[in-house]
This record gives sequence, C-alpha cells and structure tokens, in this order.
Amino acid sequence: MGDPGEEDGGVLVGGDAYGGVKLAPVRTRKPPRRSARARRRNVLIAGFLSTGVLVTTGVVWATPRQIGTVDAGVTASSKGAENILLVGVDKRDDLTRQKQNQLKLGRESGERTDTMMVIHLSEDHKKVTVVSLPRDTWTTIPGKGDHKINSAYHYGGPKLAKQTVEAVTGLQINRYIEVNILGFIDVVDSLGGVTVCTPVPINDTKIALNLPAGTHQLGGVQALGYARTRATGRADLDRIDRQQQVISALLNRALSADTLANPGKLASFVNSTLSTVKVDPDDGLLGLATQLRDVSLEDVKFAEVPLSNVDFKAPTGESAVLWDKQAARAMFTQIDADRDPAKPTPSASPKPSSKPTAIPPGQISIKVKNGTLITGLAARAKTALTDYGFKVPGEPGNTSKKDYKKTIIRYGAAKEASAKVVAAAIPDAELRKVDIEGIEIILGSDQPKIQQQKSTGTPSAKPSVTPTTKTAMENICKK
Repeated sequence: MGDPGEEDGGVLVGGDAYGGVKLAPVRTRKPPRRSARARRRNVLIAGFLSTGVLVTTGVVWATPRQIGTVDAGVTASSKGAENILLVGVDKRDDLTRQKQNQLKLGRESGERTDTMMVIHLSEDHKKVTVVSLPRDTWTTIPGKGDHKINSAYHYGGPKLAKQTVEAVTGLQINRYIEVNILGFIDVVDSLGGVTVCTPVPINDTKIALNLPAGTHQLGGVQALGYARTRATGRADLDRIDRQQQVISALLNRALSADTLANPGKLASFVNSTLSTVKVDPDDGLLGLATQLRDVSLEDVKFAEVPLSNVDFKAPTGESAVLWDKQAARAMFTQIDADRDPAKPTPSASPKPSSKPTAIPPGQISIKVKNGTLITGLAARAKTALTDYGFKVPGEPGNTSKKDYKKTIIRYGAAKEASAKVVAAAIPDAELRKVDIEGIEIILGSDQPKIQQQKSTGTPSAKPSVTPTTKTAMENICKK
C-alpha cells in the first residue's frame, strides 16, 4: 500500500469483493462438510493474501490457474521454517480513466513497488512474524549502487527485489509473493468494510482522504487511502503502523462468524484475494496453507526495523531512512531462529548498567494544553515536541483556568520514567505526579523553550534499537 503518485483511502479496519466463484447447486447427496478448523485455516491464509501480508492459498475454492506466477529466483527451504518476501505493486495499466480519477492515481502506467514485507513462518508452523521494510530505506541495490529499497523492483523486477532484501536482512528468501495492491479495494469490500482508529486527524488532499482523530468504518477505496497516505508526522513510519492495523483488522473480520457462516461472502473474499496474486515457486501454495493450519491472531506478530536516522538526506537530495545495521541484523537473526525479536538471545547475558536506559521520545505520547490566554502557544509547543521526536496525537486543548504562570508536566505513576524524558526536553517545567494514566503538559505564561536533542550524528527522533512487537490481536481497533 503506497502513495498514488508517491502515495494514497463493517472489523474495526474492513470490505466486500466480488469474485467469479460459482457455488455448485444443491445436490441430494451432500459432500462431507469441512471442519470449522479447516475453514478458519483457509480464511486466515486468504486474509494474509488480501492485505498484502501472507499471500497464500490452499482454499477449497481456489484452483492453481487462479494464481499468477513470477520468477524471483527463490531458494527452497531445507527445513520447515520459511522466509517469505511479500511485495505490493501499484499496477494501473488495466484501470479505466474513471477508476483512476476515483482513486486519485494519476495517469502513469507500469508497476511500482509500494510495500515490502518479510514474513517468517516458524519451523513448528505455529508462529508468524511480519516485518515491514520502510520503502524509504536507503540501501545498496546489488549492481545498481545506493538507492531507496523500493527502487530494486524498478531496476530489476522480482529477482533484484529479492536479492536486495536478502542482502540487507541477512535472510534467505524461500518464497516470493507479489500482490497488486489496487486489488485490495475489492478484498475489503468483499468483507463489508473495515474499522480503523487513528490517534491523529488525517487530511490528505491528494487522495481526498479527510478523517478526524477517532474510529471510522471504511470501504475499500477509503481503506486503501488510509493504508497508503503519508500525510502524518512520521510519514512512511506512520503508514507502516496503519498498514499493520488494517491487516490485523481484516484478518479478524475474515475469521469472524459472520464471514465463516456465509459461503457466498467467504467465496467472494477468497476469489477477490487470489485474483491479485503472483507467486514463486509455482506450487499453488498448498504446502504453505497446510503449515498455517493452527495459526491464530495471537500467533501473528508485527515488528519494526530499528532505525538510526529517520531524516537522512541522500546524496541525490531524497529524504530517506537509515537502519541501525547492527540492531537490525540482530533482530533478523532472532526471527530466523524462531525467537521473539523483542527478547535478548539466550546466550547474551545482559550486563548491569550503572544508569537506566532512557526511553526514546518516539515511544512517548503527550497531551498538550494551553493554560494561558496566549493564542497559538499550544500549537507551537506541539510542533516543537513533535520535532523533538515525541508523539503528540490530536489537536492541543485548553484548560478551563487561564492563569497558569509556570508550565507543568503532569504524569501518572506508571509514566515516571517517560515524564523525566519529557522534562529533559523542557528543563524549566515543573514535574508533578498526579492521578492520570498518561502524560500531559499544561503550558504556562513562562512560555518554556523546548530544547533540541543534542546532535550525535543520528537523527533527533531516534527510535529504540531494541525491537518491539505487537500481535495482530493487539493491533485491532477496540470500540
């Protein structure tokens, strides 16, 4: 899912697609019914396909002819575990002018790499780990020099995309799956839409997507825009979070009783999914479908690549991101060994540290309120805090009392360590422990100056080098 020129538009994230499957007429002698477990397995597989995460089949309505093939030069796995490269491409050639206008896509033809994910299926066939690769990753494309990682497909198609991902992750790719992300619209609509929740308002005029902060039920076109837009503070990094949320919600919707008990909806969902897919190897993915028979939403984990610079200026003048190479390689090594990337390796005994590790600003969310009559004070503070690297969702608010003289950082008991990081950015503010859950700043007439992070050759908003993971169940929007 990526931007329409460079971008992007009821589960709580969801859709209805119309496949070409015809249900056989009722016969006097009914075939044996498939078990609920088998149906859940098949839907989970199709669900991954549809959202561009784990495009697999093995569903009863699928035939090998429904799935396109492509030569990516993959190497078969010698064990049960597999590393799968999922590539989402933006192919517009077959779209009518009306459809292009509806999706705000422009007139360009051809294919563009929009999304790249590495999916690891554990050797015991019970766990799935999904890592989204930022499309702005600055890396070496074999034989082509340094470019953004999404250029690999443009320069050399599936084979070069696969080689580039292997080089940067250290993983051997055993399966390649390519999805036309524009088919995602039909997949979402086939399930009746999805529910998403955005912590910040989104107003992307390029794709006509305008969502206030909160929970929304979206159809296929809007869901695609939501997953593709970069019109928020962290651009591509926020987009990765939204894509993972959409994927999780869509899986949840596909596995719901409403879908499983409706043969027509189930068949439509599966067929709309399969029609968007090309794979290598050309084996119908039946073996992979079998491997996923016991996977549930709790068994699907999403991880993010550790970054060292989120505002890298490439020699070409492009804005890009740099990986923390050591931490990223350690994370992929953990994943390849079927271990949780968020936990240290068993052999690595942690050394005691004389001082606690500071929480990265990117993991701290703050509410901002204006406690004065000074117009625009809260908006300016939000901009400065965001530039520092903190998350400041939503619009700043106002206190009922307007005579605060000193700026106060209020925090709940569980947020003391995070509040101290905020205090380091606003050294003149008063820290105050109160009975709230998060952290909020009440701005006083002292108009405190928010510091800039000390430059160490890395970006101001450097994320933690310790990977964090979330399950698909944790990603689902809660009402």
